[in-house]
Amino acid sequence: MLIREATSEDWAAIWPFFHEIVSAGETLTYPLDLGKEDAEGWWFVPAPSRVVVAVDEAGTVLGTAKMNRNHMGNGSHIASATYLVDPAHSGRGVGRALCRYSVDWAHEEGYRAMQFNAVVETNTHAVKLYQSIGFDVIGTLPEGFHHPTEGYVGMHIMHKAL
Repeated sequence: MLIREATSEDWAAIWPFFHEIVSAGETLTYPLDLGKEDAEGWWFVPAPSRVVVAVDEAGTVLGTAKMNRNHMGNGSHIASATYLVDPAHSGRGVGRALCRYSVDWAHEEGYRAMQFNAVVETNTHAVKLYQSIGFDVIGTLPEGFHHPTEGYVGMHIMHKAL
């Protein structure tokens, strides 16, 4: 697996699984009806943020990560990231590779920590993955996320010092 800078040409491969994941409404706080054009603008953010894709040896996009400052101004020393793995390629280590890549990126860019603001507590695979890489749950917003089948569930804030 290769992780490389994403280009606008990658959007055609990202959009189908982006749309599938977002419209399912189980893991992200994005609008469920986010259209293709608007979604591209939300995902492809300008520098100093960064968007990458994980591709296999044939060049197939397996997943993507958006890495950015968590806040501006005096909070700009904390990084954040969002990950999307094509469900057709889950269980192959793509999410782990993207997460490790983003942690390395944040460290190299001089960020002091990474913080995830909204990890849905029912997204247990992501929670376990992040914890295995050294993130801790530092708080949970009770009923902060309206899951389509589980109802109101907590949203974790997760943190890793760099």
